[in-house]
Amino acid sequence: MTEQDGVEMDESELRDELNEVDGQIARLRQEAAQMREEIGQSWDAPTDLAERSTLLTNVEQQEALIDDLEVRRRQILDRLGSA
Repeated sequence: MTEQDGVEMDESELRDELNEVDGQIARLRQEAAQMREEIGQSWDAPTDLAERSTLLTNVEQQEALIDDLEVRRRQILDRLGSA
């Protein structure tokens, strides 16, 4: 058993959490790719610069979330390795 935020977690709970994090990462990567594709497709279109800026900011936020989840994923894998 390992401890997360003061709560003991067994290996099956860690694996469940790992699966959940992997699913979130996959979903966010797909959403970020779709947003980037939309931005690329509309790059030559007459689009409001503020709207384009907002879209780019949203993509950057998605990618920051992915980075955070990747860190969490590594932490879970480390805990599984020491379990």
